[in-house]
Amino acid sequence: MADHQLTRNQSLVFDALTHAEAPLSAYTILDKLRDDGFRAPLQVYRALEKLLEFGLVHRLESINAFVACAHPHDHDHNHGVTAFTICEDCGNVTEICDDGIEERLSFLTARQQFKTEKTTIEIRGHCQTCCAA
Repeated sequence: MADHQLTRNQSLVFDALTHAEAPLSAYTILDKLRDDGFRAPLQVYRALEKLLEFGLVHRLESINAFVACAHPHDHDHNHGVTAFTICEDCGNVTEICDDGIEERLSFLTARQQFKTEKTTIEIRGHCQTCCAA
């Protein structure tokens, strides 16, 4: 995060996501930040847009929610594969970084002469805790 000077709103949104126990929708973030002066969804969406650009948060397409990046300094967010496991029972989300997945997908897309700009994999299922219950 040191590479990016965050605005007040970006910092508040990032902090809300960092301390959340589960992914948050933009409207949930708005509700959490009303006491900090947030009044409109556009304030949240603008902050999220920049945080996504900076690689500090991820959008989970299948549940229309956002999570703070678990590895903000470990990989290149502009190019590469980000994978997530999402528990159908408790909503727990885990970020996965694996060079093998990235290499295999790069091979497959190159074979199709396809230039990849962004790849996000969402794996839905049940976490170890929920399976044991």
